Amino acid sequence: MRRLRSTVVVVAGERAAETVAGLDGLHNVRAVRRGERTPAEITDVVVRASATYVVHDADPLAEVGEAWTAFFDEAAPAGALEVAIESTLAALRAERLILPDYYVVLDPDDLPETRRHWWLGVLAGAAPARVVPSPASAAAVTHTLGGLAAGRWWPADLEGWLRGLPRTIPDRAGLAAGSAAGR
Repeated sequence: MRRLRSTVVVVAGERAAETVAGLDGLHNVRAVRRGERTPAEITDVVVRASATYVVHDADPLAEVGEAWTAFFDEAAPAGALEVAIESTLAALRAERLILPDYYVVLDPDDLPETRRHWWLGVLAGAAPARVVPSPASAAAVTHTLGGLAAGRWWPADLEGWLRGLPRTIPDRAGLAAGSAAGR
């Protein structure tokens, strides 16, 4: 994986683009809205950035998160989650996608239940300090950026972790990781 000069933060949620736009102009923050850009174009911007923080709304795990949610909501065709996982793994290996240092999840209490389990169970279970809830406003996210804590990175066996997602049940997501960390 490529070493970056900046701390990369993905803002996720219904108001992510508007919230990221509100961060534009902050000292040491490069705010990048996805808009019409491809994930590879966002990755290029992130890699070239030299600000302390690069904050954007182009979640590299979006396809997997949507497929995982649809899988457990029984709204996806058979195999869709596995296809999303393999596609994302290929893009990560080719460095067309780069995992962020942090996810800031906007208004998680307002999310549908299974989607909330994706953010605060699956992802937070994999890297607890790397998924941070926040109100959906630029001011709240600015405050959140100032308080980001160091913590365990994403799983070392990223392929194994992602390929295990079809067996990660929503209301149990994150429990095994949390209890293992407490031993």
